[in-house]
Amino acid sequence: MTDTHSSDEQRWLTQLRKGLLEVCTLVVLSQEDGYGYQIVQRLKQVDGLTMNEGTVYPILQRLHREGCLATYRQPSESGPPRKWFQLTQAGRERLLSMIREWGRLHRGVQQLLHEGVDALEEKRDPS
Repeated sequence: MTDTHSSDEQRWLTQLRKGLLEVCTLVVLSQEDGYGYQIVQRLKQVDGLTMNEGTVYPILQRLHREGCLATYRQPSESGPPRKWFQLTQAGRERLLSMIREWGRLHRGVQQLLHEGVDALEEKRDPS
């Protein structure tokens, strides 16, 4: 996020990113099991998906409570055992549903955005 964004734009971007974190977390865990810090680091690699650990850990806990994730402990070379998260069948089904919905929503919003750009370009001040 750059300093060129107004506070209203920053609030909007924050909410948009928070809304995408659940599906992105599930996608990461569909590729391989992971522990909290590892998942956060993987999500930080996604361009534009700015967040911190304090945002991801509650999502992991909620998804676990909802039955989308299972947990197990694994020894760590650098300290106490780590809690690992694994996608369950319910989590896979939720992720597939979210991916389908995202595709539908993305297509609709993309069309609307193109229409908006076209309208703005038509109304552009020629001076």
